[in-house]
Order: sequence, then C-alpha cells, then structure tokens
Amino acid sequence: MPNIRRTQHLGLVGMLLIALAFTGLQLTAVTGRASPDTKNYLSYALSLSGESRGEAGRRAIAYSCASGQHASLSPVPWTNRKAVGESEEQCVRRLNDSVAYWSRHGNTEGMTAPFANQRFMAIFEARPGYPLFLVPFVAVFGITWGLWLAGLVIAFAGSVCVLLTLRAAGASRRAGLAGQALYLALPTGTVAMNPLSDGLSLALGTAVVLGCVLLLRDRPRTDGGSGTRTGPWPVAAAGPRTGAALVAGGLVLMFLVRYSQALLLAAALAGVLLAWFGWLRRKGRPGAAPVLRAAGLCAVLTVCIYAGAHLLGWPMGQDSAQDLLTHHYQRPDLPNPWPEFFVQEGVFWSAWLRRQAASPVLPVLLALSAWAMLRRRSVVLPIALAAGAAGLLNQAGHPNLGQLYGFRLIVFLWLVPALAIPLLLDRPARGASPVPAQPEQVGGGQRDGTVGIAHQVREGA
Repeated sequence: MPNIRRTQHLGLVGMLLIALAFTGLQLTAVTGRASPDTKNYLSYALSLSGESRGEAGRRAIAYSCASGQHASLSPVPWTNRKAVGESEEQCVRRLNDSVAYWSRHGNTEGMTAPFANQRFMAIFEARPGYPLFLVPFVAVFGITWGLWLAGLVIAFAGSVCVLLTLRAAGASRRAGLAGQALYLALPTGTVAMNPLSDGLSLALGTAVVLGCVLLLRDRPRTDGGSGTRTGPWPVAAAGPRTGAALVAGGLVLMFLVRYSQALLLAAALAGVLLAWFGWLRRKGRPGAAPVLRAAGLCAVLTVCIYAGAHLLGWPMGQDSAQDLLTHHYQRPDLPNPWPEFFVQEGVFWSAWLRRQAASPVLPVLLALSAWAMLRRRSVVLPIALAAGAAGLLNQAGHPNLGQLYGFRLIVFLWLVPALAIPLLLDRPARGASPVPAQPEQVGGGQRDGTVGIAHQVREGA
C-alpha cells in the first residue's frame, strides 16, 4: 500500500512538472495567436455573456487586430506562426467596414457579429460549445488572459487524457508521462492553445479515446491480498461503464463544439473497431465481445450525430464544398461541386506530400509510431489509428491550400505519435497477438507493460 501511494505521488509530481514547464513556455506568447476565425468565436462568447451584437463585434475586432501586431514571425512551436501584415488601425477599419457592409446586406441575426455573409457565419453559429466554454474565462479574466487561460486548461485536459489513456492500456508511468509531454510539445499542444474550436474538440477527442480503452477492459481488479484496487488513480477504479460514459459524453460535447469532427471520429472508431472485431473472429482470438460493444456504441453515436446535425439544419458536406469553391459563398453555387472539389483534393494532397518531404517531421514521427506498433502490442494502438484517420478525413473535407502550413484541421493525426511512440519506453510484448494475455505479474508490478482486452493491469513499472 505505501509503495502504491508513493508511485502515484511520483506520477502526480511528474505530471505537474510537465504542466509547469509548458505553462512557462506559453507565457512567452500570451497574445499573438488569433486567426481570422478567432473574432467569430469571441464575438459569439461576448454575445452569450450579455453584450450587444454590435459591442461584441467591436471588442472582438479590437482583440483580433491587436493580436495580429504581436504575432511571432519565427516558426516556434508554441505560437501561431502568423506574419504581421497591416497596421492595427488599418485592420480595425477594414473589419468595421466589413461589418457595416454585411449588416446592410442582410446579416442582421445571430450570435456572431456580421463579419461575412449570413450563410458563412452560420458555420460558426453551429458551434456554440467553444464560445460557451469561453464565457467564464473572458468574464473573469478579460479577453487576452481569458483566452490564454482557456487554452491552457484545454491543453492540460488533453494531455492528462493522453497520460491516462496510456496508463489504462497498461503502459508504465514513464510512458504515460512521455505521452503527456509529447502531446504538449507536438502541434496538438499548439492547436490546443490557439483561440479556436479545434483545441477543445481535440481535448474532447482524447477523452473519447480514453473511454474506448476503458470500454475494452473488464471491471477494476483488486489486489488479492489486500483487496486494494491496483493501477494509477483514477483509471484503477474505472471500468466499461466509465468508458461508455466518456465515449458518449465526449462525442456529445464534441457535437456542440465541432460536430463535423465528432462525426468523423465516431465513424472512424466504429470502422476500425468493426474491422478489428472481424479479424479477431477470423483468427479465433479472445476478447472480441468488448470490441464489438465498443464498435456498436460508436456506430450508434455516428448515426445520432449525423441525424442531429441534419435536424438542426446545420451546414453539411455539400455546404462545405460550396464554401471552398465559391470563396465563402461570395460567388454563385456550382450546380455540381464534386468534380471540381475532387480536383482540389488532388492539388492539395500533392502539395501536402511535397511539404512533408521538405519538412519530414510528421513522416518521421509516423514511422516511429509504426515501429512502436510492430514491436508493442497494446489496446491503445487501433484506437490511435482511428483517431489519426479522423484527422485525415477532416483535412480531406477541407482541401484548402491556405491550410497547407497549418495543423489544426489534421491535428487528430498527431495523436498517433503522442499515443504510440511512448510505448517504446516499455519492454516489448512477447507473442504476436495484438490482444495479449494478462501481463505476467512480477512482485507488485508487471513484466511487459501491455494489457489485453477485458483485463485490468497492476501498477506499471
């Protein structure tokens, strides 16, 4: 019992030290992170806090233009990499003129200020979750520090979910802390800090990933001698019911934050888990039933998310294609947008591949992740692959060359190295099955740092 408590305290200290280091880095860029979409979310949040639409728009414009003057020109990993262009006064005048123009041309309703035509602003009206999340931060700390603190909370939440996911999958404490550090150091941490809905969507996605891993475990195991639950708190006490709640709750909240990403994540998880179930059945391997239950839950949630967005009249795939091809609906709709949309897909992905060849950080990390998947057997790996697929699908739905140097649309792909590479810190699993038997117990710990489906592990090394 004392050893378990000491181990848990060491893990907590490590987690806090990583968070403290990340916070120190973020203090170098409290502002300067705003993107063109930040003002939309901020004006929505200010409207929710009780300000008039006009005043919310003016304050959002002031913040966005001031932030642009503080944007870093250096490609450092914790900033938005946004180049400074026009002066702050020119920016304010341009955006105020745009608001006046669109107000005169019919955009007179909604929570967001009329920065563009009503059809384009409907995209942000359909994402109330992030503005609602911002309200208490902005109300208490003001816009600049409120947005920064909100990003910090989002980043920490996602990193802790990654740590708990690895620990729930049987990885050691050092692997879990490495996963937390990777999440914060990779573009996942950058996106989390940016004042956009993508970071909150990503954090909720990590909670869904954690829930899927818990769904594939049996009820918590207790030590035979003392009756004490083993493993890191709180995952030691978590089981399939907690996992199902995290999956369902995380996707429901994602639906309110960024429903298209929630739909893609749920669909990708359902598809990967169904394929895994089929493989297990064909090979006669144990543990197929939990996989099928998890796949069924994700499939049901996929249908519910799609139906909910359709019933609410939120923009769907056809609207997204027209948005891309008509420059935010400022040109007439195409009768059939899909041929030209797929041409844009080819243009974008060929340019993206050239970009990866010129700066191969992501390919190298994905190669390390593939090596980890070949050398380790962990229940977290197919879940990570599904999350990565959701990121690729999200980017494929927005083949905009303006996003070529960004990370936010494809950010779920970066969860793969954050979840897979830390497993290299543990001893390799014995045997070729991706669903290994329960780890051999060695004293109070485990030998290989892996976990099989429907098995709860003891505290990792």
